[in-house]
Amino acid sequence: MVSKRIADIPASGTVSLSNLVSSLRRDGADIVSFSMGEPDFETPRNVVDACIDSLNSGFTHYTPSAGIPELRKAVADKSRRDNGIPCEARNVLVTPCKHAIYMTAMAYLDPGDEVILPDPSWVSYEACIRAAGARPVFIPTSFDEGFVLDPRRIEEAITPRTRMIFLNSPSNPTGGVLPGDVLKAVAEIAAEHDLTVMSDEIYENIIYEGSHASIASLPGMFDRTVTISGLSKTYAMTGWRLGWAIAPEEGIAALDKLQSHSISCCVSFTQPAAVEALSGQQGDRDRMVRKFKDRRDLAMDLIEDAGLLMCNRPQGAFYLFPKYDLDMSSEKLSERLLREAHVAVTPGSAFGPSGEGFFRISYAVGEDQIREGFDRIHRFLRGL
Repeated sequence: MVSKRIADIPASGTVSLSNLVSSLRRDGADIVSFSMGEPDFETPRNVVDACIDSLNSGFTHYTPSAGIPELRKAVADKSRRDNGIPCEARNVLVTPCKHAIYMTAMAYLDPGDEVILPDPSWVSYEACIRAAGARPVFIPTSFDEGFVLDPRRIEEAITPRTRMIFLNSPSNPTGGVLPGDVLKAVAEIAAEHDLTVMSDEIYENIIYEGSHASIASLPGMFDRTVTISGLSKTYAMTGWRLGWAIAPEEGIAALDKLQSHSISCCVSFTQPAAVEALSGQQGDRDRMVRKFKDRRDLAMDLIEDAGLLMCNRPQGAFYLFPKYDLDMSSEKLSERLLREAHVAVTPGSAFGPSGEGFFRISYAVGEDQIREGFDRIHRFLRGL
């Protein structure tokens, strides 16, 4: 009885795997889970206290659909200061990051439109594009080139139906960071072909080498970019479901129209806490990023010492995307790792055709879990 549109969209591979892990754990299995991109840290205390204060003051009712003015201003101030994006509060819509991506597809795409999509890339981009009736056009990237998007391949893939380019830096699943010259080239292509860019920057603060750059900060790009980010990864606030979209006023009006007909607004009492997250002390955030770097280095050492996998050293986010040399699909390998070694990883094929032959590991877990998980993976691979 469901629509063909929904029937043709696969379920989220990462969420489905997480649900299976939870089920196995309920049955008593000792699972090391590298499957979910969720920091294992507590939300900073100052943010939690601000939320409690908000509740205690009775701030529990509807807010404006685009978010409270204080939070929209805080996001705009942060984005001008840290990202160089020339925005004001009127250019900000407060919404969960994932919902912002979905609404961007719905607001900007028509059936038959085409969207340039790096391959591999996060699992839900393709689903959102297809839900809007559009078609993803995968641009392959390679392990040998660090999964860096080649602007020449974008140029070659553009047709009269091309409407948007989706970017994600730092990347889920590879942890790669787009170099400045690549962003500049993509911006030039977008301007030349009158395309809009959706830039997902949810991992913008989790960078270990180099620095983050927002494509909307480049000359002429603010008017053709939807920048999406949020608090989930940076402040260990995944369950708060709070983020934002930044766009020209016309784009924000379209997104706000969709929001008013879907979730109405974000949860009221979390929004003052988000203001505190952006404007308060950043020590907890910085310590968390340092811990992620330590975990990345530990995981890379374990991979290199065992010599059973190949992996690029990620510059950001908290993912590894190792390559294996077996005559086995990534889906089958992931299934066997879970069933036989009790380690949950995400098959590379979930992230696009170029992800086959890889699997994703989230090292947003403690060092003991990283050591134990890799020990199980390596023992399993040696057994094959």
